[in-house]
This record gives sequence, C-alpha cells and structure tokens, in this order.
Amino acid sequence: MSGKEFRFFLTCDINLPVTFRVERLQGPLPSLSKSPNSGIDSIITEERRAELYVECALYIDGAPFGLPVRTRLEAGGASCCWNELITMSTKYRDLTAHSQLAFTVWDVSCGKDEGLIGGATVLLFNNNMQLKTGKQKLRLWPGKEADGSFPTVTPGKVPKHERGELERLEKLVNKYARGQIQCVDWLDRLTFKAIEKIKQNENCKNGSSSLYLVVDFCSLEHQVIFQESGANFLLPSPIASTNELVTVWDPEIGKTNPSEHKQIKLARSLSRGIIDRDLKPSSNERKSIQRILKYPPTRILSGDERQLLWKFRFSLMSEKRALTKFLRCVEWSDVQEAKQALELMKRWEMIDVCDALELLSPVFESEEVRAYAVSVLERADDEELQCYLLQLVQALKFERSDKSCLSQFLVKRALNNIELASFLRWYVAVELYDPAYAKRFYSTYEMLEENIVKLAAGPSGEEDGFKLWQSLLRQTELTEQLCSITKDVGNVRGNTQKKIEKLRQFLSGALSELAYFEEPIRSPLAPGVLITGIVPSESTIFKSALHPLRLTFQTQSGGTWKVIFKKGDDLRQDQLVVQMVSLMDRLLKLENLDLHLTPYKVLATGQDEGMLEFIPSRSLTQILQEHRSIINYLQKFHPDEHGPFGITASCLDTFIKSCAGYSVITYILGVGDRHLDNLLLTDNGCLFHVDFGFILGRDPKHFPPPMKLCKEMVEAMGGAESPYYTRFKSYCCEAYNILRKSSNLILNLFHLMACSNIPDVASDPEKGILKLQEKFRLDMDDEACIHFFQDLINESVSALFPQMVETIHRWAQYWR
Repeated sequence: MSGKEFRFFLTCDINLPVTFRVERLQGPLPSLSKSPNSGIDSIITEERRAELYVECALYIDGAPFGLPVRTRLEAGGASCCWNELITMSTKYRDLTAHSQLAFTVWDVSCGKDEGLIGGATVLLFNNNMQLKTGKQKLRLWPGKEADGSFPTVTPGKVPKHERGELERLEKLVNKYARGQIQCVDWLDRLTFKAIEKIKQNENCKNGSSSLYLVVDFCSLEHQVIFQESGANFLLPSPIASTNELVTVWDPEIGKTNPSEHKQIKLARSLSRGIIDRDLKPSSNERKSIQRILKYPPTRILSGDERQLLWKFRFSLMSEKRALTKFLRCVEWSDVQEAKQALELMKRWEMIDVCDALELLSPVFESEEVRAYAVSVLERADDEELQCYLLQLVQALKFERSDKSCLSQFLVKRALNNIELASFLRWYVAVELYDPAYAKRFYSTYEMLEENIVKLAAGPSGEEDGFKLWQSLLRQTELTEQLCSITKDVGNVRGNTQKKIEKLRQFLSGALSELAYFEEPIRSPLAPGVLITGIVPSESTIFKSALHPLRLTFQTQSGGTWKVIFKKGDDLRQDQLVVQMVSLMDRLLKLENLDLHLTPYKVLATGQDEGMLEFIPSRSLTQILQEHRSIINYLQKFHPDEHGPFGITASCLDTFIKSCAGYSVITYILGVGDRHLDNLLLTDNGCLFHVDFGFILGRDPKHFPPPMKLCKEMVEAMGGAESPYYTRFKSYCCEAYNILRKSSNLILNLFHLMACSNIPDVASDPEKGILKLQEKFRLDMDDEACIHFFQDLINESVSALFPQMVETIHRWAQYWR
C-alpha cells in the first residue's frame, strides 16, 4: 500500500454490534454526591470503599436507542477498575453522524438509594466523520447524569481552552496505541518515562481535582468512515490551484439511475405477459446466455445480462445451471416479480448440490430460496454432506431466524449418523465464542441436544439418546483435561526431556484415570473410533514454544490411535485447508485419479486449541540431513535392485503422484510459508504438507515460487530430463483440469466461509475469493491450461530464491 493510499470501511457495511471497553476511573472521588431520588446527601470518604458501576447508554440524534447496559459492581475508590467489554444491541450500520455514548457512574454503597457520582457524554464520530478509536479519557460532571441530547450539556472531552500539556501528551499516546506513530523500542521506553514524570509534576503542581472515566473504543483493521445505508456521499477533495490530479467524489455513485430504473420496470412489466412464454433466444443471444452461465459464482451480472436472463426465463427452465443466475437477476423488492420468480423456481429443472450451496450464500436472503436449497441438499448422502458440513454451519449466520430450515436439516441428518452429530456439535460449539452469533449457534446446539436425547435405543443394541449425548460430552471433558495437562507441562522448568518425563508421571500418577477411561470415549477426530485410555509410555511432547502433546490412545478394538493436541494455536485455518485437501482427493478419485494424498484429520475444539491426527513421517529437512537424498531414504524401506533408482516402482509412483497432487492443491489454495520442515514424507513414499498458517496468496517470504517444488524432489524423480519427471508433470496437468471442473463448488464453499473467524479468509473475503478464482484460469480451455501449468512448474523449479530462504530457515530451527 502506498503512503498516500487511505483504506477504510463504511459504517453501512459493518454488521457488527457497537463494542467498547470500560476500563477504570482516574482521580479522586467527590466528597459529596447527591442522590437524584431522595435528595439526601450521601458522604463518600476515602475511608469507606465505594461500590461503583457504570451505566452505558447509546443516543442517536439526541434520543435514546436500545436499552442501557451496566458494568459489574466494583469495590474501590479512585483506583476502581472494571476493564469490562461492553457490547450494545445496536450495530455500527444503524448509527448516524450524531450518535453519542452516555456514561453515568453510580455508587450503591450509600444505603437504599444509589449515589450519583457523575456522568459524561462522547460523540462516536470525530469532525472528519471517522469513528473514534483507542482510549478516550472522559471528564465526569460531578453530581450530573450523562446527558444524551444534542448538543450535550455533559461533554466528556475537555474544552480546547482548558487543555494543557497532559492532554496533548495523552492524545499522542492514544495515536501511538492505534499504530499511527511508528514504534522505536529504545526511544519509546525513554519517552514513556518522561511522560510519567511530567504527569507527576503536573499533579503535584495543580492537584488533581477532576474525576475521569477511561473508555477504550475498539479498533478495526482500517479506519471506519460514517456513511448512511444506500448512499455513497463523501465530501469532495478541495481542488488545488496546482496541476496535481485530485480525486473528486461523485455523490451519485451507487445510486439508481431513475430513467434507467423506469425503463427496466417497464420492460419487465411487459415481460410478465404471456408473450414471454414463447420467446426463444436468437443465435447471438444464446451465445451470450451460455457465456453468462459459465461465469463463476463470484461474478456480478451487469444490467444488460440480468435483463437478458429475465427475458428468456421461460426457455431457460430446462437448463439447471441457469437457476442460480436467474435468481440473481430478480428484483426481490418487487413483490410481484419475486412471487413469479419463486413459482418458476419450483418448476425449474432440479439443480445440483454444488449450486444449492451458492443459494445459501449471503447474496440470497429470501427464505423460500434458502429453503429450496436445503431441499436439494437432502439428496446428498452422508459422506458428501460431511465434506460440506463446516461451510453449512457457517451458512447459519446468513439465515433470517435461529430455527431455520438449514439448522433443522442439519440436526435431522445428524440424528442418523454419529459422525455427523459429533462434528456438528464441535463446529457449533466453537462458534459460541463469537458474540455476534452466539445466540444463533446456542439455539442450534440446544436443538441438537434435545433431539439426540429423545432417541430410543436401537434394535441391535445401540445406545439410547441420553447415553449417546453423554458420550459426546465426554469428548469435551477430555479436551479440557488435555488443556490443563498442556499448561502444567509448559510450566515445568527444564528442557523438553524433563517435560516429557513430567507428562508421563502425570498420566501414570495424578491423572491415572486418563490411562484407563471408565467408559470408552468416541475420538473427537474420528467418532467411529472408541478410545479406552492414553498409553503413558508412548506419549511425548514436541520441541516447540507451545509444547504440543503427542498422545497414543488405546482403542476398544485393541489397536492404537495417535493424535497431536495443541493449546495456544488457532487450528481453524488448518482445519479448512485439510478439509479442502480431503474434498479435492475425493473429486480426483471420482475421476479415477488416486494421487495418494494424506488428508490427515484436524479438529478445532476451541478458538486456540484442537487435535490433529499424527501420521508417522519425517520432514524433508531430517531426511536430507540423515540420508543426504530422498532416494537414499526410500531405498532403506523399499529396496529393489531391478527397480528405478534401486527402489520399488510402486513406491516411486506413490512419491511422484503425491508430489503432483500437493503441488496442484497448494497452488490453487495459495498456500504460503513452505519450507523443508513442513513437507513430510512417509516410509511408503507419500509426501504431504502440514502447517497452513498462510493461504490465499499470503506468504511471509519474498518472491515465493508459484508452487513448492524443490530441487531435491525433482532429483528424486531422476532430474528434469527424466521420464518420471515428465510423468509428474502429466499428473499435475490432469489433476489441475479435473479440479477446474469443480471450481464453482470450491468457490461456493469459500464464499460461505466469508464471515468465519479464519484469519486469511476474514481479513478480506472478497479479495481472497477473487485470488482463488484467478488460480483456476477459467478463461482458458483444458489444452491451454496444460501449457500454462507446465510453464508454472518450470518457473518453480528454476527459482533460486527459495533455496536461499531454506538455508536461513534451517539456521533459525537450529538455534530454537
């Protein structure tokens, strides 16, 4: 981003509740406070500890809006500290330019009547119509309730003529906290010491007679500019007398052209007649329609394209691909037009499940359309439904009610499949941490619980509903215990070996109940696997700052199940990427192409915790250090004197196929930060990737190659002139073209994740999805894509920068 570029959000686009943090009081409490109800003076002395709370109310254009919110009671005087996050019922998109927050501090230690300490009011937007952010120090008006009228009589901001050095410094500190002043560590420490001295001197000189309330307004990624919904009005930049180019904002941008709108209404009014039923597109119109139907779901239709689809809607009813595009061109605010569209939808050729996912995106708000999409989903079997379950849970955020058709459908399907029930419970439980949608997901969670508990025992001895639900709850109890163990082990002083010994002591002694469960527990990662306890001697800890546990569970069938448990790391992004790897593996196998991918299981059990399936393997770094080449490593496990490079043909084929599969998938998903430590290889030749902290084009390294294909991998195939390397490129091109056919499905799934809290998706959903769309090169045919992808491979192999970065990364790992 250039230095002159200003990025911002508009309030009308922010569908989040107004949130801020009430921090603390500063200054001495007044010695006298007047009770507003009884008129009795209540003395507040420093000897008696006051019990205070803050009442927060929102006023819009001078009128109260929504219910006021109170902080908890806090005992203390001038040192009273709440540090409490307050979430109002009003959303940012509902605010006006004259929105104010009114804060009143009350004391309940005065007897029956509450003592009024004081109040202050602050505008939410500054003079430039920017939402205020950071800490706000508000001067309380003693003995007065905060006044919400506009203009207010209890302004919290100190008037300009009364501001001194302290106020100037506090303003600069606030800018520093918001990141508007560059951090210089050594200079910052000196500066803050100097500021503290100035504060002490000012207080000693003038005394501190005023009482202040410190409130912290939450910050978003960019500045927030006020704009009313439906408008796009910004004050034009002043035109300078120089020859510099200036941007002048047109207030008409974004508004409907009245004449054009009238013409469309008239055309559509005529089109509603019976004449349209027999209309057939001409040759050129049919070509235009076919071009529109090939658009990806992210493409916005122009006015002419919408009109064309509406005109020939009757002749398109036998074309199932056309339904989603037709529904996009409907003017849903027109009751008659919407009614006709819904009638046509019911008679339309049944669409595929992939297109039904598009109808569940935030673009479509009609309950009838969303209910129709759910009816199409009912055709999907449990295996396919599980592929989309993560996104379907996210789609609940776009429903208009808590008990929607989608939530009822998901619960109904979960009742007949324990794996669906287990994953649905986890996906919903993790979303309970999101305050914006907690109520919606709690309703779904309750619905799932109520329906499972009602289930009767099966004829073949299956457990009844109550026992089934209890078995799912025991998964949560297990993860809570593992969190506690991770914390205790992390506090142990010493090296990793000492922590491992302590872990095994815990499991054998104080927490021996984890070695032998009273009843088998369904594995959170694979609910079909019943685990009976942890094997202490086979459990260990990885050498990492977060001390992830590697646990070996005994299964009821007599086998073992190895997992990694992490606390302190958000696994939701890894969960999404591995889900996509699993889905793409399924799509490739449906086309009879098995590339021996390793979609290991990942489950986020909280915002910063989760489980991963452990696959016995070694990183390429370890292999190259110990065996000097990948070929030497594979020869150790699969030797064959007559095979290629002294290894079995099947092992080499597995290696080549897995390299091809992950090269294509990581390219499409834009996976970044690839190095030899997160490329793993199993004994049977399966290569796979782990740690997906950067996706959709983000990468901490400079000049990343399009694909992660290192020199050592090419050498294991016999070099760039080898027939095995040619076979690798052939597999890549074949896989790429197969996945391109399912581009709409993959784009729809990512679109449903737009409101998730996954970092690389939530930061800029529109940009991320467009990057993903670009990777499919939908403007090319299959033959052109083969040449395109071969060029990508050649470019990646010839790249020199990655080799230098690998060396630096190995140095970093060595000193860790």
